[in-house]
Amino acid sequence: MAPHILIFFFLMLLVGGIAVDLMRFENKRVAVQQTMDRATLAAASLENDLQPRQVVESYFATAGVESELDEVVVVQAMNSRTVKAKAKVHSDNYFMSMMNTPFLEADNRSQAEQRVTNVEISLVLDISGSMASNNRINNLKTAASEFIDTVLDQDTENKISISIVPYNGQVNLGPVLFSKFNVTNAHGNVDTREDSYCLDLPTSTYSSTALSRTTPLPQTPFVDSWSSTTQGTSYVAITGPTISGGLYSNMWCQPNEKTYVSVHRNNRTALKSQINNLIAVGATSIDLGLKWGAMLLDPGSRSIVSEMSAAGEVPGYFSTRPAAYGDKETLKVIVLMTDGENFEQERHGDNYRTGISDIWQTGSNGYMSIFHASKVDNKDATTLCNSRPFYVPHLNAWHSRPWNGSTPGSKDCYKPNPSPPYTNVQRLTWQAVWAQARTNWVAWQLYARALGGSSSSSRNAYFDTWVNNFRSYTDTGTMDARLDQVCEAAKAKGVLIYGIAFEAPAGGASAIKGCASSPASTYFFDANGLEIRTAFALIASNLSQLRLTQ
Repeated sequence: MAPHILIFFFLMLLVGGIAVDLMRFENKRVAVQQTMDRATLAAASLENDLQPRQVVESYFATAGVESELDEVVVVQAMNSRTVKAKAKVHSDNYFMSMMNTPFLEADNRSQAEQRVTNVEISLVLDISGSMASNNRINNLKTAASEFIDTVLDQDTENKISISIVPYNGQVNLGPVLFSKFNVTNAHGNVDTREDSYCLDLPTSTYSSTALSRTTPLPQTPFVDSWSSTTQGTSYVAITGPTISGGLYSNMWCQPNEKTYVSVHRNNRTALKSQINNLIAVGATSIDLGLKWGAMLLDPGSRSIVSEMSAAGEVPGYFSTRPAAYGDKETLKVIVLMTDGENFEQERHGDNYRTGISDIWQTGSNGYMSIFHASKVDNKDATTLCNSRPFYVPHLNAWHSRPWNGSTPGSKDCYKPNPSPPYTNVQRLTWQAVWAQARTNWVAWQLYARALGGSSSSSRNAYFDTWVNNFRSYTDTGTMDARLDQVCEAAKAKGVLIYGIAFEAPAGGASAIKGCASSPASTYFFDANGLEIRTAFALIASNLSQLRLTQ
C-alpha cells in the first residue's frame, strides 16, 4: 500500500478518535452540569432539613461523579439560602493522548437560591422585679441588643420586622396600641399618671392567638392592691401606692413608657434603645406576655398595624403585616424569655374601677370621709335627721355631712340631697381614690374601723370582706393552663416558639420548655448568667437554618 494512503488512513482514524474523545468529554460535562444544577436546587430549598453541602455531595455520589465536585459554598441568611457549586470535569483521552493531550478539563458552575420574603418576630421579655437581681436585666439587654443586630444585619430589603413585648404582672401597650381596642372602665390616667395602658384580658381570650377589637376589655386600674397598711385602732394618714427608686413597685400596670410594647419595627436604633431602657419591676404573668406576643403575629391584628402605619407608627413597608397563617413566604417566630414562673394575678373588682364612690375629700386639709348607707335611718323624718352616715376616720366620728374642714353642729340634720350642695368637699371617683390611697388603707380606715366597732375580730372580718370586694385572684394553675393554651394555639398555626429559662426556678423552666417548639434541643435554652447571650446568639443562628413547614 502506498505510503500516502497509509498516512491518509491514519489521519482519518485520528480525526475520528478526536471526535470520540470530544464527545465523551462533552457527555460527561453535560452529565456533571445537570447533576450539579439538580443538586444546588435541592440544597437551596429551605424545606430541606439536611445540610446543603451533604445534599450536593449526595447527588454527585448517586450520579457516580463525586470525584468531579470541587467546591460547595453555602450562603445562609435569615430569610434566604444560596448554594454555589463548582465542578472540575476531567476526561482522559484515548486518541488525543497521541497528540500530547492526555485529558480534557473544564470548570462547571451552578448557583441556586431560595428566599423567604418576610420574617415576623415577637420578643416577649420578662421585666419582673426579680430581673433586677444578679445583673439579669443588664445581661438581657446585652443579649437582646446583639440579637437585634445579628438579625437585622442580614436584612437589606426591609423584610424582617421585630415586635417587643415587655411583660411583668401586666403588659403596658402604650397609648397607640391601647387605643385600638374596645376599652371599658378607662380611668383617664388620673393624677397626671399618663403612662398606664394595660388591659385585663378575660380567660376566654387565651384559647387562640387572636384578640378581637370589639371585645370589651377593661383597663387595668391605677391602684396599689398589694401594699399593706397599719391595722390598729388609731387613725393613720392616707397611705398611697408604694414607690421605690421612682417606680411603683406594687402596681400591676407600671405607669412608665419604658415598659411600652413596640409593634413591627426594624429601626435598630429605636429597638435597641427600648431594650436598653427596660426596667425591672413587678410580678410575672408569662401567659399574658405570650398572649400579646402571639396577637402581634396573628393576621387578625393586620388592621391595627395598617392604622398604625398610616399614622407613621409602623413603617409603610410593614403595613400589610402580619401575614396570613400558612403564607409560604413568611416565617413567624416568638422568643419567650422568663427568669421566674407565673405569679398569682390580681384583678380589681369591676364595681370599684371607675365611676363615683362614696368617699369624700376636703380641699382644705385633704382628709377623707365616707358615706355608709347602712347608717341612714329612714323610719321617719326625725330619725332621718338624726342619722349620722358619714364616717370621719381621723376623728373616729360619725357626722351628718362629709368632713369639709370643720365639725358640723350636734343638732345639724342629715340631708340626703342638700341644697345648696356640700361645700369645700368633693365626692371622689374610684380612680381618684386609688390615685392617692392603697386598697388596704381604704379597706381598714374607711370600712373596718367604721363598721367593725370595738371588736378586733369584727374589724378584721370587715377588712377581709372589703379587700376581697376590691380585688380577686387568678391562681397560678389557671395561668399555667392559659399559657399552655396560647402556646399550643400558636404552634398549631405554624409559629415557631423559642423558649429561654433565664436562671428560672424549676416550675418556670418546665413551663417554658413545654411551650417551646420541638425538638427542645433546638428551641429551648436553660441559661445562667452570660449564657443568655449564647442563647440569643444561637436563636439568631438557628433562624438562618430553619426548615419551613408552612
